[in-house]
Amino acid sequence: MRVKHRHLLDLRNWSREDIESVLHLAKEFEKKLNHEREKASCLRKAIIVNLFLEPSTRTRVSFELAGKMMGATVINWSNSSSSMVKGESLKDTVWTLEAMGVDAIVIRSRTIGTAAYLAKKLKRASVINAGDGAHAHPTQTLLDIYTLWKRLGSLAGKKVLILGDILHSRVARSNIIGFKKMGAKIIVSAPKTLLPLDLSPLGVQYEPDPLKAVKSADIIYVLRIQRERIKSSLIPSLREYNLRFGCARELLTEASSKTVVMHPGPINRGVEIDSEVSDSSRSIILEQVKSGISIRMAILYLLLKAREG
Repeated sequence: MRVKHRHLLDLRNWSREDIESVLHLAKEFEKKLNHEREKASCLRKAIIVNLFLEPSTRTRVSFELAGKMMGATVINWSNSSSSMVKGESLKDTVWTLEAMGVDAIVIRSRTIGTAAYLAKKLKRASVINAGDGAHAHPTQTLLDIYTLWKRLGSLAGKKVLILGDILHSRVARSNIIGFKKMGAKIIVSAPKTLLPLDLSPLGVQYEPDPLKAVKSADIIYVLRIQRERIKSSLIPSLREYNLRFGCARELLTEASSKTVVMHPGPINRGVEIDSEVSDSSRSIILEQVKSGISIRMAILYLLLKAREG
């Protein structure tokens, strides 16, 4: 299994075959994780830097575990203790890291385009986008596809309802691209204030009433209300949002008994999702978290091996 890419910036230029290569390799890694807990040595010569300029728990930890489970040297770079606090630019920082022999940089940033910028500046190292502003979060999408692929076998013809704050969500944008490449149909439901002005480039169906949207959905993908990015009164209150667009027991009663619920985390209980849903047998949120390690192992392996030609 190979991919032709040196970087993973978003999924627009990744084919369905590329995605399937990641899924199949992740399955092999997951088998080993489930049956052996011993570290592999396939990336023992690699050096990986997790460069997170924005807080993260799931993504950063799973990248760290993924690298270490394959024997790589993993460095968690800290903004507060680096030369950037003395005024060093991001470009000079990553050039310094590359000069030290770093093979891959996993970057998260509030600024759209940071990962693409680094990919242009670096001569040898691979860049993996772990989330840039509201633009893209491709590794979250790959682990979401992987979670559904294991459970459903295929996404072809499945209907995915993406519910919530589409406007500020990099997960929504990447998932729409990735899910459609795998053959799914996408419905979005949200207050109009939490939607992009023009939905047509996304190629999705809009249903303002989540009670109607959920009736045909095989998957309900709930998005976090991003309070840190909502600068103005885009919703009347969190309570009203929960009553109208929250994923609660009343919403699930309108869905098929086979419909599953997903969320990229972290969750706001009682806002976009109620505890009786997030903790129910319909929820596969923790399966998503588990998938993150093996998917990121597969990504790191494929990208670093692709550089060897």
